[in-house]
Amino acid sequence: MATNDSFLSGFQVNRSLLAGGAVLTGIGAVLGAAGAAMVCAALATAGRSWVRQLDTPPTAMAQRALRQAKVASTAASSAGWQAWRAEQGSPN
Repeated sequence: MATNDSFLSGFQVNRSLLAGGAVLTGIGAVLGAAGAAMVCAALATAGRSWVRQLDTPPTAMAQRALRQAKVASTAASSAGWQAWRAEQGSPN
């Protein structure tokens, strides 16, 4: 049965190359996170300025759509109820 020592005895890692790669990977991760933060900030700023330029605020548009949906739902419910009642009253 082979032990880990005898199995990995020929495997030698260049420690300076490994350390350099780890450092560059860390720097790349930090730079990537900084870049992502900058992109998010730019998109948030653009979104805020776009919302400020709208004629109607998004909350008002949402409230209007909700009112229209309630009216449509009430009309559909009433039509369905009337159709059901008409079907129940008809002889078979």
